[in-house]
Amino acid sequence: MCGISGIYSPGSPLIRSDDVRNMLMQVQYRGPDESGIYMGEGVGLGSVRLSIIDLAQGQMPMSDEAKEFWIVFNGEIFNYIELRDELISLGYRFRTESDTEVLLLLFKHYREKCLEKLNGQFAFAIWDTKRKELFLARDRVGIRPLYYFREGDKLVFGSEIKCLMESGHVQAEPDPESLRKVFTFWTIPTPDTMFKGVKELSPGHYMVVKDHRTEIKPYWELQFSGDQGSENSSSLAYSKDEFEALLSDSIRLRLRADVQVAAYLSGGIDSSATTWFIKQIEPGILNTFSIGFEQKEFDETSFQQSVSGMLDTTHHSITCKNTDIADHFAKVLWHTEIPLLRTGAVPMYLLSGLVNDHGIKVVITGEGADEFLGGYNIFKEAIIREFWSRQPDSKIRPLLLQKLYPYLAQFQGRNSALLKGFFGYRLNDTDSPVYSHLIRWNNSKHIREHFRQGFLDPSAPDPVDTYLDNLPSGFNDLDLLSRAQWLESTLFMSGYLLSSQGDRMGMAHSVEGRYPFLDHRVIEFGSKLPWNHKIRGLNEKYLMKKMMDGRLPDKVVNRPKQAYRAPVASSLTSGKAPEYLREALSPGMLNKFGIFNPASVKKLLGKMVEGKTVTENENMAVAGILSTQILMDMFVAGNNPYRETDMRVKCPVIYDNTLNKY
Repeated sequence: MCGISGIYSPGSPLIRSDDVRNMLMQVQYRGPDESGIYMGEGVGLGSVRLSIIDLAQGQMPMSDEAKEFWIVFNGEIFNYIELRDELISLGYRFRTESDTEVLLLLFKHYREKCLEKLNGQFAFAIWDTKRKELFLARDRVGIRPLYYFREGDKLVFGSEIKCLMESGHVQAEPDPESLRKVFTFWTIPTPDTMFKGVKELSPGHYMVVKDHRTEIKPYWELQFSGDQGSENSSSLAYSKDEFEALLSDSIRLRLRADVQVAAYLSGGIDSSATTWFIKQIEPGILNTFSIGFEQKEFDETSFQQSVSGMLDTTHHSITCKNTDIADHFAKVLWHTEIPLLRTGAVPMYLLSGLVNDHGIKVVITGEGADEFLGGYNIFKEAIIREFWSRQPDSKIRPLLLQKLYPYLAQFQGRNSALLKGFFGYRLNDTDSPVYSHLIRWNNSKHIREHFRQGFLDPSAPDPVDTYLDNLPSGFNDLDLLSRAQWLESTLFMSGYLLSSQGDRMGMAHSVEGRYPFLDHRVIEFGSKLPWNHKIRGLNEKYLMKKMMDGRLPDKVVNRPKQAYRAPVASSLTSGKAPEYLREALSPGMLNKFGIFNPASVKKLLGKMVEGKTVTENENMAVAGILSTQILMDMFVAGNNPYRETDMRVKCPVIYDNTLNKY
């Protein structure tokens, strides 16, 4: 895994290698082993490398033998061995054993069509010295990040936004409409980001840049075709066999590395299943890593230990204390570069630190199973609401919703009125293509009530309306579950889960996460499964449970879905929180950035201090307001204790032989 950056400026007589180095400097945790820069005519490319495959010869930037193409690459191509054999049969010769060289020569032969052949997680840039053309691409579901800034003929790109800010060409100016989207969707739909002019290349897209021309096109799109039709037992058995073969092969490919590969073990069925498969494929010693919580309502330690004991793994765990959430919150935001409405990123940051402490660079993890196998409560919530809407006056049907959220005290007890008040929002609007997410988005947007008057343009359209206008053709024809899964997969998974809790938290400690459930073959299989192979009644991930029955402890296989959660306001607003966090919410700091209303925030914080019952919405408001303030202080005001001022490894510069050194 690596970090990449670059500047393309064909009209400029000079691109400074120091500018590229400064960009790399801020993300050297993504690649602490090596770094390098290539300077060509009108272009500079940089890379910091976390060496995992071909440790000795995989240095970047890398060129083909003729020095016609140069690549910087963040990620892994898991089927690189098969692709290498294909290229050898076509007459290509290799100087290294790396997947980077395979990708470079594959592009040389197939151009953008090479993307269809890749099984991997990646963001890369290739400079064509003859065409004077820059090609950039990102993996199908956005596991690895890629940002850019385009102005005139100039393009600046990098693995993280902080790269762009260090280039000398980009200023950090917040985009009010993007903040409106964060406090609706929990993320910002691509290509927009929190900062004006800074864009994110969408998952499954590539970009070609030449002179003033920019061409962005998709090469893969997520498509669901599930239905509610009943299936007989033989069909379920066939699906189970097919799924097991696909998942096993996906994990086999993701075990390819020249370093040790470990696994995350959360205690849920997803990570437990991947751990089980790893032990079948490579029965030797397997290190597993888990996070526990001081607060028992969040803790899953007993499930983690049960699986580790059954599978005989070498297990390592760490306990996240309430004070840890506050102590590390600001550092986590330096990595996420987007406001957070929840604090789940912090424990993942601590967990990757534990992995790094044991000298391990790669972990297998279970993200993606919930999205494509029907695991999330938001899916079942939509099903129950649609069922309830057929008899909206029923007192019994809304009580089904209590089963989904046993950890939320305000929904327990036979309080039908409270349930109806919360879950009854637009209950009968079942024709809405985003019916499944209406409650979440409505709840989130209440946080916008804390914005200062005048910060948002009152004439701007609501983010949900804009999002509805951009749904793909045929979306309304999908069944309720398929629509919900598409929304969760395309909006929330890449923009929130894989970013704030995946790539960014792993790479903060130079740890690469690998996601077997996000192999595009597994995704395409899951997206075509019939409804009742995913959710049967209120039993989620039905196919997965059938596959793992008898292979894992019963209490893990058949436990109810427990959402991954961490303490919020109880930590961030306590007297033990760092002074910096309290100062960020002071009237002076709120007035300095002019985003939030100090009186409204004071009232919210007062409720916390007084120990009154705090709703999930109010918890999210505290996290969202505080994280926005901290990001503004770091990126806009420049008060950033985490900004790097020196490269920790040598960063040699390779100059195109047609250039004078500068």
